[in-house]
Amino acid sequence: MSTQKHYTGLIERYRDRLPVSASTRIISLNEGNTPLIQLQNIPRLIGKDVDIYVKFEGLNPTGSFKDRGMTMAVTKAVEEGSQAIICASTGNTSAAAAAYAARAGIKAFVLIPDGKIAQGKLAQTLMYGAEIIQINGNFDKGMALVKEVADHAPVTIVNSINPFRIDGQKTAAFEIVDDLGFAPDYHCLPVGNAGNITAYWKGYTEYATDRVCSTRPVMCGYQAAGAAPFVAGHMIDEPETIATAIRIGHPQSWDFAWTAQKESGGWFDKFTDEQILAAQKMLSQYEGIFCEPASATSLAGALHDIGSGKIPEGSKIVCTLTGNGLKDPDTAISQCAAAHPVTIEASLDAVKRAILDCL
Repeated sequence: MSTQKHYTGLIERYRDRLPVSASTRIISLNEGNTPLIQLQNIPRLIGKDVDIYVKFEGLNPTGSFKDRGMTMAVTKAVEEGSQAIICASTGNTSAAAAAYAARAGIKAFVLIPDGKIAQGKLAQTLMYGAEIIQINGNFDKGMALVKEVADHAPVTIVNSINPFRIDGQKTAAFEIVDDLGFAPDYHCLPVGNAGNITAYWKGYTEYATDRVCSTRPVMCGYQAAGAAPFVAGHMIDEPETIATAIRIGHPQSWDFAWTAQKESGGWFDKFTDEQILAAQKMLSQYEGIFCEPASATSLAGALHDIGSGKIPEGSKIVCTLTGNGLKDPDTAISQCAAAHPVTIEASLDAVKRAILDCL
């Protein structure tokens, strides 16, 4: 019989590095431990000698990296006696908050932009039983309202301004180092509200401080061209991009993200929706990995910087894929030529012709 300890989630796995006690009731859905997948075909396709790994956070329980932070935020909310949580969301946070609230047996209130949320994320939030409040405004307006409401109602905010969210999310950096045996040279990730780049840098820094790894990566944050406040150097009032998860103009972790960029010697850059969607399709069709559009921003940035020589050959690179492609099926279907396949006769000859025509 195996004596190996069975971890029920990231809090149990990294309990000694998280603010919980032996008596804390852990609210978990067995999140974390997501695969770190080495790309095989894309490096050959671009003709560069680099090792590219993707941290596929889309295989968390609700399909995004938000589960890492939410297990911690809801665990601490319950420990502190809260009966309800609240968040503003472009979709993934609302799904995670609703699921972990259901698990904990408490109420979840979510503010979402009317008509600006991918259908997969809306479906999740509805099914998990959250109280959904749609507003005539974007995420940034919703976030401002959430902060005001929390001053007048007995609810706990579980957006990334909640420090326990960052503590949960930093465990992704721990997992990468544990899997590789070292920190990558470069870590590329999408940047929207900027909690994730903040959390990864915190995780790498803690591991380096404790000598689990000897180095920290250069942090490369990539944004959509229509929602790129870090590239512009100032907040943006009306962000717009097809990558809904990063359609944010007023990042809540603004200062922390700049710290990660500066301390690591990294940079921010932006890419068009067309470039982001091309990277999403490339990852699916050459590697069999289906991520949501915002996630592909990390690969778009990495490939651009490898091609330009900014990331040199011989580098070991990790790209965070923040969410599952099933989160936004409409966008995926709309860019596929075979989205509406031709119907043929139900005969052997017809099927053979269809196959041979494609070979």
